[in-house]
Amino acid sequence: MSMFQKLKASIGIGAAKVDTVLQNPELVQGGVIEGVIQIHGGNVDQQIDAISLRLCTEVKVESDEGVSYERSVLSELQVQDPLIIGAGENHEVPFEFVLNEETPITVLNARKNKSYVWLETSLDIDFALDPKDRDPLQIRPLPVVEKVLSMIEENGFNMVKADVEKGHLRGSNFASRSGCYQEIEFKSSGLLTSKEVELSFIVDGDQVHCLAEIDRKFGLRGDEYRSFSLARHASDSEIAVAVQSILSR
Repeated sequence: MSMFQKLKASIGIGAAKVDTVLQNPELVQGGVIEGVIQIHGGNVDQQIDAISLRLCTEVKVESDEGVSYERSVLSELQVQDPLIIGAGENHEVPFEFVLNEETPITVLNARKNKSYVWLETSLDIDFALDPKDRDPLQIRPLPVVEKVLSMIEENGFNMVKADVEKGHLRGSNFASRSGCYQEIEFKSSGLLTSKEVELSFIVDGDQVHCLAEIDRKFGLRGDEYRSFSLARHASDSEIAVAVQSILSR
């Protein structure tokens, strides 16, 4: 094994490669990602200090300089202790990774959907470029959340935008913890009664919390915040009552 080969590996030429194969790239909120990390040895033996998985999203950051976007890690999992991957060797590591309860929904019929979630795999290799793999995830809403969204549309609102913002939100009996939150924005089609509603959801065990920001464009009152909580298996009538609590005023 020549020093030249080691040097090339340290800058990524002929180095180990990583490829994560997901069994279920499409999940619902609170689901479990299952897959196998495949490591392919390069031209030289290499010490891998750790194999890490990071659940990531893109967040909007507003400042005096304007709007920018940055990667945010929702949760992280180390799936392998140190190992040596030999030249030309193949190694597989199966894993399960529970979605963070504040993982944004990406499967939405918004006109402008800027909600992205992906799983990032990285090999921690000393004195070398760390090989990485990035796999997009499709996150669907829980049935109870999907019904909330559908009922709002049935009340004359259109879903116009969805994104993830940096910061925290707080409802009457819940608060976010991840450092970012998703906003799903609806607009009513009325002319003189135009209204905007922005919803943020947090899955909390067997409950789903929702914070709604209500913006009346032509009303006498400004923005208003309302929140509600529903069981995962709430009935249609319970969901309808919750939806009306944010739309009726």
